[in-house]
Amino acid sequence: MLAAEQALIEFEIAVETFRVEVENFSRLHHQRLGPMYAWLDELDAQIAEAVAARSGDPEDIRKAREARASVLPMPQVEELFHGWLGSEGLFPEAQAMLTDQPVQPPPKVRPGEEARKLYRDLVRRAHPDLARDDAERARRDGFIARVNAAYGRGDEALLRELVREWEAGPAPAERRPSENEELYARLEWLAERKELLASVVAELEASAIGSMIRMAPDDPDALLDEIAEKLMADVREREAYLAQLVG
Repeated sequence: MLAAEQALIEFEIAVETFRVEVENFSRLHHQRLGPMYAWLDELDAQIAEAVAARSGDPEDIRKAREARASVLPMPQVEELFHGWLGSEGLFPEAQAMLTDQPVQPPPKVRPGEEARKLYRDLVRRAHPDLARDDAERARRDGFIARVNAAYGRGDEALLRELVREWEAGPAPAERRPSENEELYARLEWLAERKELLASVVAELEASAIGSMIRMAPDDPDALLDEIAEKLMADVREREAYLAQLVG
């Protein structure tokens, strides 16, 4: 039983670290590359308008109107928060924007190695599944929520403080022997939990952002730089074409 629980905890750690990478990549992708995508849309609209102005063709005019309309779409509620809403609700930088506070995006997709090491150690020691009663589980749930938030920001200093806090806190009581019925129920719960986590992983990997991260698993931050370079090349190409049309 202990081995099965530990294996599940390790699986949950892997799922959470990947989830953080997906959310951070999504936020950085939106913040760093969003303006480039918007400028490309604007250039496409200007090019279509320039072509229509030169040709006067009704079809070109129609295409120009469609291109211009796509630059300023009427946003839906979910679009207003695209890239700013994660599994825990609004991201800190989104909340900062709504309250006129300075925006501090995550520094990179993947937290540093030291942050990852601290995070894994904390989760292995303080995971709620290691609790022996409801009160202890509630304490661990609250603590792990803070650990996850600190890890998502890559805040090594806060993670070290949480290590000290955990070590200074009440020592978890030893597990009481389980009855056979409790053992079977626990094993069934572990199997269901593993199946749920597997579905979460599948959903993350199938997402557009998850697929992009899988293209560069060793250095997802570098992938953002590659995409930015490609977008800048597209911008320069469109700007040059537009200059020819209006020149």
